[in-house]
Amino acid sequence: MNEVHGFSVRIFIPSGNPEELRIVEKSNWTGLGLVFPRSLFPRVRQRPELKRAGVYVIWGPGEGGHLPRLYVGEGDPVLPRLEQHAKQKDFWTHAVAFTSKDQNLNKAHVQYLEARLVALAVEAKRAEVDNGNVPQLPALSDADAADAEAFLADLLLCLPLVGVNLFERARADAAKEVELFLKAKGISARGLDSSEGFIVRAGSQAVIEEVPSIHGFLSGLRKALVAQGVLVPDGKVYRLTQDYAFNSPSTAAGVLLGRNSNGRTQWKDANGRTLKQIQEEAIGQ
Repeated sequence: MNEVHGFSVRIFIPSGNPEELRIVEKSNWTGLGLVFPRSLFPRVRQRPELKRAGVYVIWGPGEGGHLPRLYVGEGDPVLPRLEQHAKQKDFWTHAVAFTSKDQNLNKAHVQYLEARLVALAVEAKRAEVDNGNVPQLPALSDADAADAEAFLADLLLCLPLVGVNLFERARADAAKEVELFLKAKGISARGLDSSEGFIVRAGSQAVIEEVPSIHGFLSGLRKALVAQGVLVPDGKVYRLTQDYAFNSPSTAAGVLLGRNSNGRTQWKDANGRTLKQIQEEAIGQ
């Protein structure tokens, strides 16, 4: 049985500037993360934590500017790999490197973490993954694999706290959220307004043709989702292949309808109440 428990996270900012280096630690976890902008790498590279084995993520704007682009790597130690990327990869603007405080991570552990993170990023489809292929999992004993999975679970809990939501597929909990519907222009879709964003359910439909006046961001995002395989042709419409989280109800509606749209009035529950009405009623209670 999977139970969700509360936990505490400590984020230390050595310089006092939250836009610079942040050191992230979680309760009852042997790991720690260093989060920093690329511009600060010449200073961060002096940190002793980067002289240990670890796994890292670098990210920045994607080619179209609609989905971010990321690369996952590992190193023992991490520093030489980051130095290589500073010279050879232009796209990244930020990085996070995770190592172990007790130095119990070894080369096989970090190779395992790298492979799992790449696979998760490819599956989530929230970013352009710069890794050419999903690495093979190294051969680990059952005990070492369990340790690596436990480390990964805590790492994934820390990432959203520093603004990285690129490894988790959208998780729609229909038992907690009101199911909403969109029916227009010959398509039908289901969605949920959640803490992750507005989640459109797998199997929902989207129009193929866009109107000429569609906002460039929406048009580009539609193209990116087609390229990622999130939207696939299904007769005269597109179909969503998985639950997918959008940053707002309006973005979700705009992508599905191929035009600018007010999602708060477009999405409705089974009784015909708009999302706007539902939200206003909840505030008034």
